[in-house]
Amino acid sequence: MRNRQVHLDFHTSGALKVGEKFSKEQFISQLKNGHLDSITVFSKCHHGWSYHPTAANEMHPGLSFDLLGAQLEACREAGANAPVYISAGFDEKDYDRHPEWRWIKSKNPKEVEEAHNETHFHPLCFNTPYLEKLCSQVEEVMEKYNPCGVFLDIIAARVCYCEYCLRDMKKLGLDSDNYDDCQKFAVITLNKYMDAVNASVRKYSDTATIFHNSGHIPKGNHTVIGKNTHLELESLPTGGWGYDHFPLSAAYVRTLGDKEYLGMTGKFHQSWGEFGGFKHPNALIYETALSVMNGAGCSIGDQLHSSGEMNPATYSLIGKAYARIEEREPWLNGAVNTADIAVLSVEATSDDKEARADIGANRMLLENKLLYNFIDETSDISGYKLLILPDNCRISDGMLEKISAFIAKGGKVLASGESIIRDGKFILDTGAVFTGKNEFSPTYFVPLFPTVNGDTAYIMRCDSYKIEAADCEVTALRENPYFNRERERFCSHMHAPNNEEERFPAVVIKGNVAYISWNIFTAYGELGHLCFKEIFTDTVKRLTGDSLTVKTNLPDKAVMTLTRQEKEKRSILHLLFAHTTVRGRNTEVIEDTVPLYNVNCEVKYDNKPSGVYLAPEKEEIPFEYKDGRVIFTVPVVDIHAMAVIED
Repeated sequence: MRNRQVHLDFHTSGALKVGEKFSKEQFISQLKNGHLDSITVFSKCHHGWSYHPTAANEMHPGLSFDLLGAQLEACREAGANAPVYISAGFDEKDYDRHPEWRWIKSKNPKEVEEAHNETHFHPLCFNTPYLEKLCSQVEEVMEKYNPCGVFLDIIAARVCYCEYCLRDMKKLGLDSDNYDDCQKFAVITLNKYMDAVNASVRKYSDTATIFHNSGHIPKGNHTVIGKNTHLELESLPTGGWGYDHFPLSAAYVRTLGDKEYLGMTGKFHQSWGEFGGFKHPNALIYETALSVMNGAGCSIGDQLHSSGEMNPATYSLIGKAYARIEEREPWLNGAVNTADIAVLSVEATSDDKEARADIGANRMLLENKLLYNFIDETSDISGYKLLILPDNCRISDGMLEKISAFIAKGGKVLASGESIIRDGKFILDTGAVFTGKNEFSPTYFVPLFPTVNGDTAYIMRCDSYKIEAADCEVTALRENPYFNRERERFCSHMHAPNNEEERFPAVVIKGNVAYISWNIFTAYGELGHLCFKEIFTDTVKRLTGDSLTVKTNLPDKAVMTLTRQEKEKRSILHLLFAHTTVRGRNTEVIEDTVPLYNVNCEVKYDNKPSGVYLAPEKEEIPFEYKDGRVIFTVPVVDIHAMAVIED
C-alpha cells in the first residue's frame, strides 16, 4: 500500500460528454504535480455507467474511448498504483430500469415514495439479481485490466422489505414484522454480498487489494473488517466528521494486527461531490500529518471534471501536503504507535452505535496529550498501563477475567457510569457499595482536589449513580438539586440549585481501581464541560503517577503521538497544532498558521539515546537524560514537527 493516494471520484451524469479533454501526458503531469504514488480510478460510478467498453454493463453514453484503460496506462508509466473503483450500493441506471432490485426501506408506501422522489442516488438491494450483475462487472474488470486492487462503495447492512428479502426471511423463519429479525437478515445479505464480490476478485487475482467502503469502520465487527485486505478510514473533517473523528477511528484499527490502513480526507471545502471547492493548503498539511502520526497512509478525495482533464490547482494544493509526506517517509514507514492507555469501546461492546462515550473519551485523551488505543474484547490488554471502561460499555465474563488478571499484575482501571455494574452490584472491587441509579438529574460535582475555578459546585448534566464509601479514598463529592424540573415544580430557566446540606461520594479509588459515578464520557462528548475533564484528568494522574510515557506542555487543541521504528532503533514524537475557525454555520476550517514555540517534552526511554533531532531537517536538539527520561525542547511547531530519538 502507498502513503500518498488520491481518491478520484467521477460520478458523471449520462447527459454530459465525457473525457473530451483527457490527455495521458496531462494526467501524468498532475500525478507528479501532486506527488502521488497511488490514485483510485473509476470503472463504474453511482449513476451506473462504466468508463470503459463493457459487456457486463453499459459504457457512459457520452464517452467514446476506454477512459479507464487510458488512466491505468498513465499510472503504469508514472509508477503509481491504481486501484479501481466500482459503485456497488448505488446504480441509478439500474434503479430506474429494475424497480424489483430496489432497496425498500419501509413497509410504509409513503416513506418508500418519499425516498424514491429524492433528487439523489438510491440504493439497490444485494439480495436481488443485481448482485449477480455486479459480480459480473467486477469479474470483467479483473479479467480485462488486472488492477492492483478494487474499491467497492456504498456498503451497509440495510434492513430491506423488497420481495426478495421478504421471501427469503420467511424461508429462514424470520419475521419481517420484527425489526431485530430484519436486522439479522440485513447482516446475512451483507455477508452474502462481500463473499460473492471477494470470490469474483480472487477468481482472477490472489494479490489484488479489496476494500468495501461504508464510511465507517465498525468497532468490534471482525467479520466485516476481515472481508477487507486493508482499511480506508473515511473522515472528511469539514464534511461533518470533525477533526477529532479520525484519531478515534485510527486508535481502534491500529490494534487489529498487521492490517494496513489509510486516512481518507478531501481537498474539498466541505464534502464529496463539490466541484470548485478548495481547502487552504495548511488544512491538507495538517490532515495528512494527522494521518501519518496515527500510523496511517494518506488518501485525499478529489472529483474529476467530466471533461477528463485533471485540475492543476487541485494537484498543486495536494502536492503541498504530499511533498512534505514524501520527504518524511523514512521516519514513517513501518512505524508503530505507542499507547499507555486502552479504552474498551462502547460501540464494540454494546448496542449503542452512536457511542457518545467513545467520542467523549477520545476528546479527553487527545486534549490531555495521552497515548491511547481503543480496543474490543478480543484485544490483548496486558501491555497497557491503564484501562478505561467508559459509561455504558458492556463487559462479558471473558473480558472480566482479562480485567481481573490485568489488575492482579498491577494494571490500573478507570470505570464510570454503569460499566462495572451488573445485577445491582459492582463487578470490580471499588471499595464502595452501589445503591442504585440516582433519581436526580442534573446533579452537582464538588471537588476535593484543585480545579481551575476553585471550590464550588459544578453542574453535571448527565446520569449519575448512587454509591456509599466503604474501604476507599473519596476524591470528589456529589450534590443533588433540591428537586427535578417538572411542570408542577421548577426553578428558573434550566434547573434547581444544589442542595448544600447533603453530599454524597462520587469518585472513589481503591488500589488499582477508580470509579466515577457519572456518565462522564457521554456527557463530555455531548456538552464538553471543563469540569468533566478535570475529574478525568485528576483520576488518571492518581492512578498512573509518573508512569506515563510522554509529558509535554502542548495546549489542549494540539495533538501528540509517539511512534516506534524498531528496525531503525528510534522513536518519533509527533507534535501537531493548528488554529481552527468556524466558517458559515458549522464548517471548521484551518487557514492561518499559528506556530508554537519552545514546546517542552519528556519521553520515558530505557537508555540514554545517542541523539535527538528534528526530521526531516536533521537539526540536532540538545537533550538531557534524567531519571529514565529524555528531556528536550522543540523550538517551533509550525503545524507539524517530528522529534526523532535515536537509541
